Amino acid sequence: MEVIICKTAEEASRLAADMIAGLVKKNPKCVLGLATGSTPVKMYAELAKDVKAKKISFKNVKSWNLDEYYGLAPTHDQSYRYFMNENFFDLIDIDKKNTHVLNGLAKDWKKEVKAYEAAIAKAGGIDLQVLGIGSDGHIAFNEPGSALTSRTRLVSLTPQTIKDNARFFKKAADVPKYALSMGVGTICEAKTVVLLAFGKNKADAVKGAVEGGISQYCTASALQMHQDAWFFCDEEAASKLKLKKYYAWRGLEELARR
Repeated sequence: MEVIICKTAEEASRLAADMIAGLVKKNPKCVLGLATGSTPVKMYAELAKDVKAKKISFKNVKSWNLDEYYGLAPTHDQSYRYFMNENFFDLIDIDKKNTHVLNGLAKDWKKEVKAYEAAIAKAGGIDLQVLGIGSDGHIAFNEPGSALTSRTRLVSLTPQTIKDNARFFKKAADVPKYALSMGVGTICEAKTVVLLAFGKNKADAVKGAVEGGISQYCTASALQMHQDAWFFCDEEAASKLKLKKYYAWRGLEELARR
């Protein structure tokens, strides 16, 4: 695990975008794992700039997203398919047929998640997985208590997550109580992992993930066992790391050698 500490979220997003752009240049047919939420938006915007400037092309790239609300149609403005179209796919030259998001309306969710994992395997596995991190250290919808060997599955959202999401819906009854999500084990099979974390409210999560014990209570801590995991943080998110100065020096050295 390497920790890249930048002064701002914008700087960290650009460096993370550079890592992805480098992979796309090296392997135009690479497979990306993508995340939603506010954290990766700046990074997606940087990649869109690269496409517009004709520095890279996503025409032959394939992608699989981490998760989707169960019960929401892809056209719903709070679905993750809608989010990805608005914030990334519609801004680049990717073939939408090559973008995959779990079907929130799947009648048989067990069949859906099994097919999703099979499709990833058939594509050769995920070359680079993008992640955010929850304030409690969770990745995707793998809330505290999720098994570190978990696979793509239907998960029950915690009362706090449901409460936090209520602001995005017209009424509380509309807030999804379930989601389809890649498991921790699924995520850790990606060849490279890029996790983004910004702001003071992520400081405890980052400390737990990087310097805490490996535990199901902080599912991001499983990345300590990954052979090529990178945390891109701003100074606020990295503020509680005991070895912050060492990470800041080592991370940039390792990034330059990559």
